[in-house]
Amino acid sequence: MLAALPHSILFVCGMNAVRSPMAEQLARRMLPATTFVASAGVRSGERDPFVDAVLAEEGLSLGERQPRTLDELEDDYFDLIVTLAPEAHHAALELTRSLAVEVEYWPMPDPTDTGGTREHIMAAYRDVRERLKARIAKRFAPPE
Repeated sequence: MLAALPHSILFVCGMNAVRSPMAEQLARRMLPATTFVASAGVRSGERDPFVDAVLAEEGLSLGERQPRTLDELEDDYFDLIVTLAPEAHHAALELTRSLAVEVEYWPMPDPTDTGGTREHIMAAYRDVRERLKARIAKRFAPPE
């Protein structure tokens, strides 16, 4: 039996600046256009130029999109909420307490903690991008 793909997915991280916008763009490319994909953060964040750089390597772009919080979402009903950081997971569980929404926790490292050369920092961001691609592919691939 084929598992149904969620109609709408929300990716949540701390500030919607690194992990969740990366996941949103990757999922938009990897999943059918009929699946609505969005992302948000628990707190306000600033756009991260390293995210733009590692997405550009994949031919993806955030365009004019800026980080947004859960409170700024136009629609707050999703079939699936994927949290990428501990604080995001706690916020999502609180938000969905009285809703029938599936919440999954995909712990992802925070590449903003990485120091060193630009190449060292880029490697940390690429690692998160590749982890997200693999997790999205595994989670939403049709069963064999």
